[in-house]
Amino acid sequence: QVQLQESGPGLVKPSQTLSLTCTVSGFSITTNSYSWNWIRQSPGKGLEWIGYIDYSGDTDYSPFFLSRTSISRDTSKNHVTLQLSSVAPEDTAVYYCYRGGVSGSYWGQGTQVTVSS
Repeated sequence: QVQLQESGPGLVKPSQTLSLTCTVSGFSITTNSYSWNWIRQSPGKGLEWIGYIDYSGDTDYSPFFLSRTSISRDTSKNHVTLQLSSVAPEDTAVYYCYRGGVSGSYWGQGTQVTVSS
């Protein structure tokens, strides 16, 4: 059974770097043809795709987040990390980890992040 679990600080101060981890169980993040995505939902907004890292370690980012986002992985721990720098109150959102693919789509439960001083 594939499970994704996001973790990280619930409160971040403006201008700091947000770091979140998605721990995957039941499936290897290096399995061919799959990508591991970060998506967020801000209050009153729809879902925003931030970026992904794929099975080979290649990354792709939304142009909106490109300048301040980094997604990496630790294959020994089977987890994926999102770093978002220079956060502002507008980055307050629920952040999700997501895996799509032919064998089914999986979401983490999401983690609330609030940016506030």
